[in-house]
Amino acid sequence: MTTILVTGGTGTLGRLVTERLRADGHEVRVLSRHTQPYAVDLRRGGSGLDAALAGAGTVVHCATTQTGGDEKAARNLIEAARRAGVEHLVHISIVGVDRVPFPYYRTKLAVERMIEESGLGWTVLRATQFHDLPVMIFRALAKLPVLLLPAGVRDQPVEVAEVAERLAELAAMAPAGRVEDMGGPEIRTFESLARAWLKATGRRRPVVGVPLWGKAYRAFRDGGHLAPEQATGKGTFEEYLKRA
Repeated sequence: MTTILVTGGTGTLGRLVTERLRADGHEVRVLSRHTQPYAVDLRRGGSGLDAALAGAGTVVHCATTQTGGDEKAARNLIEAARRAGVEHLVHISIVGVDRVPFPYYRTKLAVERMIEESGLGWTVLRATQFHDLPVMIFRALAKLPVLLLPAGVRDQPVEVAEVAERLAELAAMAPAGRVEDMGGPEIRTFESLARAWLKATGRRRPVVGVPLWGKAYRAFRDGGHLAPEQATGKGTFEEYLKRA
């Protein structure tokens, strides 16, 4: 068994990846900004990052932020991984980062390219959005008396535990490059997901689709973020809602 470093190891995905790897017998180090002994901000790097990587054969890169800095973080991680002699860098990305001109997606695509050109052995898995993302959106929108949704948009949410299991499998294998995307079992309209969430939470709101504008919206409306041919996930949105 190899020593594996999980970045973002206390997050929604990273925590489950860590648990699965440890259950499989691996020695796992958790890197996050606030968790000792490897409390490191990847955007800053430094000696703490070198210490976290010392002796690690594989890195599973789950750390990300919506507030910017992912490219700098990836650059620091790659440079430190080279110094440490890391053999395998596994990265989680998002389906559609090369088709949807959304700022966060562009950043994820840039990180993919950095990893591909890093000189390290690498594996990249793209997954559709986790079940909790539409729920977070609906909670925010439900503060209004009417639930206003982007018209014509569909989604394919996937169970985060299943993505974690797949990442753990990939981490134990040889570098595989870009592997097949992983999507949830159902492609649903945003309205359908919203109504399921309203029912599960006992809320009452009119649901109204609102046409938006811009290239990113058109790409989402056209399904650029979907993976209909890789609907390998099993857990449905309703099953998630029963546990949430």
